[in-house]
Amino acid sequence: MKIIVLKFGGTSVGTVERIKNVARIISKYSKQKYKVIVVSSAMGGVTNDLIKKSKLLSNDFSLSEYDVLVSSGEQMSCALIAGRLNHMGYKSQSWMGWQIPILTEGRHGSSRIIQIYKKKIMDFLKSGGIPIISGFQGISLDKRITTLGRGGSDASAIMLAKFFKAEKCIIFTDVEGVYTTDPNMIKSAKKISSISYEEMLEMASLGAKVMQPISIQDARLNRIDIDVKSSFKNKAGTLITKRKNISRNKIITGISFTKNDAKVTLVGVKDKPGVAASIFKPLSQNYINVDMVVQNISANGRETDLTFTIKSEDIKKTKKLIKNNRNIDFRNLLINKNVSKISIIGVGMITTPGVTFRMFQALAKKNINIQVISTSEIKISVLINKENTNKAVSVLHKEFKLYN
Repeated sequence: MKIIVLKFGGTSVGTVERIKNVARIISKYSKQKYKVIVVSSAMGGVTNDLIKKSKLLSNDFSLSEYDVLVSSGEQMSCALIAGRLNHMGYKSQSWMGWQIPILTEGRHGSSRIIQIYKKKIMDFLKSGGIPIISGFQGISLDKRITTLGRGGSDASAIMLAKFFKAEKCIIFTDVEGVYTTDPNMIKSAKKISSISYEEMLEMASLGAKVMQPISIQDARLNRIDIDVKSSFKNKAGTLITKRKNISRNKIITGISFTKNDAKVTLVGVKDKPGVAASIFKPLSQNYINVDMVVQNISANGRETDLTFTIKSEDIKKTKKLIKNNRNIDFRNLLINKNVSKISIIGVGMITTPGVTFRMFQALAKKNINIQVISTSEIKISVLINKENTNKAVSVLHKEFKLYN
C-alpha cells in the first residue's frame, strides 16, 4: 500500500475557497494511486480566538479544559474538508485524535505522541476512504483530550507518517518552502531546494517560522523526509532530509534571527561550585528556556558576572525567581530586552576555516557591536542591538553569497 501524508496549515484552510483548493490538491494525489492520509490544522485565527476567550474568562484557566477548548478548531476544519471531498465524489471522513486513538503523554498543552492505533484508519484506507485527521491533538492515558503545543499539527503528520510507514510527508503552508532568510526582510532571499534535519532544526530553533523545532526533531529521529511547499502555488518546495542526501557547495545554508530575546546579567555573583546550577534550577523547573550563556570571572577570582538570554515573555517570571532565590548572592540584576539574536547555519562550516572571522568582520564593518556569542558545530549566534537586526541579516546574506 502506497501511503502519503498531506498536512495543511491554518492559512491553507483559512477560508471556504481555500478548503476547496485543499480538496483539489488531495484529489490530485488520490488520482496518483496514493492512499492519502490528511492532517489539518484549525482555520487561521480560530485557535488564537479560542485562547483569547479563555483568558477573558480566567487568569488561571484549567490546562485540561484549555486542551479541550483549543482542540475544537481542528474538528471544524477536518469536517469541512471531508464534506467537500464527499461532495466531489470521494469517500472521506473526519477523525479526532481520541477516535483513532492517538495516545499521548506529558503535560497538557505540550504532550508528545507515543502510540497511534492503526486499525481503524487502515481499514478505512483499504475501503477506498480518505481520512481527515485532526492535527495538534491526542488523548492521554486517563482519556482526557491533550494538545501538542505550537507546531503540533506538523508533529501529528510526522508521527502518522512514521506509524503508517508513509512514502512521503508533505507539509503544505503559505510559503513556497524554506528560504535562506526571511524573504519579507531580504528580497534577495532564495528558496533552499534541500536542507538537512540538523540545519533545519537549528534554523527553526533560532527563529525560522516555517516549522517548529520539536517537529523537525521527530522527523530526524524517525528518518522521515519532509517536503515543505505552498498550497497556493504548484511549485517545488524544500526537502528536509539526511545530510548524505544533499549535494551543496555553499558553506552557509541560511540565516535566522529572533526579536523576542532578552539579556539577563547577574553582576557580582559569589563564585563557588554549584552557583550556576543554583541559578538555573528554578528557571528549569518553571519551564523557562535559557539559551546563550557567558560567564566572566573577576580578577580576584571571588566574583563572576553571569549573562544569559531568555524569551521576552519570561522576563517577569525570571526576575521574580532570581530575586527570591536564597541560594545565590549577587550585587545587581540587569535586564535588556532591546536585543536580537542573529545566527548563521550550515554544515559546511564544519570543514571550512575562517567562517567566524568572516561573520565578525562583516558585522564590524557596519559598526554592529556583538554583545554575546554562542556556537555549535553548524551554527554561530551573536546577540546585538535590536535596531541593527535588518542591517546585520542583510550584510551576512551578502557576505556568504546566499542570494544566488
